[in-house]
Amino acid sequence: MTLAFDDVVCGYGDTVVVRGVSGQVQPGQALAVVGRNGVGKSTLLKALAGQLPLTRGRISWNGALLAGTPLHTRLGLGIAYAPQENVVFGELTVADNLWLHLNDRATSRYEELFALFPLLQRRLNQRAGSLSGGERKLLSFTRTIGLQARLSMLDEPTEGVQPENIDRMATAVNRRKADGASFIVVEQNLEFVAAVADSVIVLDHGEVVLHGRFAELGRERIEQHMVV
Repeated sequence: MTLAFDDVVCGYGDTVVVRGVSGQVQPGQALAVVGRNGVGKSTLLKALAGQLPLTRGRISWNGALLAGTPLHTRLGLGIAYAPQENVVFGELTVADNLWLHLNDRATSRYEELFALFPLLQRRLNQRAGSLSGGERKLLSFTRTIGLQARLSMLDEPTEGVQPENIDRMATAVNRRKADGASFIVVEQNLEFVAAVADSVIVLDHGEVVLHGRFAELGRERIEQHMVV
């Protein structure tokens, strides 16, 4: 199933943040959205996930328009979203966070992920709010991957995460891609982007300034738009 977005304009109140952004992600692929802080990456992802209304533009999922479909309903359509902030329910245990949106607590859903991230399995009974920032990010990532959605939207998933776990996150994403799942990833870590992304959108001041395959665009060219 393909998510396509065309001429997306959105923001907060009278402030326009994203200005006419278009793109798509097909099954088995990952689209990375990169750029400096404050250029509209997270705002775009919020709009694509249904957390923020559009001022203009269209978003479609397998050809059907998503306008007016609320965030919680989209999970039933096969779309998952992991925000940059408030990534876990701090008062709940790690286990409760992982199984919160599921009808059963079958461990089989997380077996491969626990093999990649044994720290989480060891801390299943620990309160999620007591984890470090990077560990909470890892928990949010694992929960989102465990939903086995057809499309997962991840906002800065590697922020604060240990390098060895970032490599394992890339492994998890690529395994899901091999099963036909797709991803949209807002990310600053270009090593992670290079490892998982099939295509890249580079934003500046809310507009697309580069769009293409990572290898074709070149890391140096992308980095020029990420320097403050």
